[in-house]
Amino acid sequence: MNWYRYVACFFAGMFLANVVPHFVHGISGDRFPTPFARPSGKGLSSPTVNVVWALFNLIVGYILFWAGKVSSGEVSALVIFFAGIVVITMMLSVRFAKKQAK
Repeated sequence: MNWYRYVACFFAGMFLANVVPHFVHGISGDRFPTPFARPSGKGLSSPTVNVVWALFNLIVGYILFWAGKVSSGEVSALVIFFAGIVVITMMLSVRFAKKQAK
């Protein structure tokens, strides 16, 4: 498999994992940080912005999932896909834990 497919697999995992919190907060009517908030990533965006951001992440994640051929059954593609999920979830859990402590 070419190196760029591995990159696509990794970022597919990151984008698809990022769908979950934004979509859940958005459809629940809760405000949640997005890159469009002020200050960026720290302020709270409206539920509608969160749903739109979740759908954007879903589309990009799907395109990368397809481009990386994650569903081909190749174990290395799946491992890298899940590594992307692990990286984004760990990074965001640390970031939002600090936000809650304030």
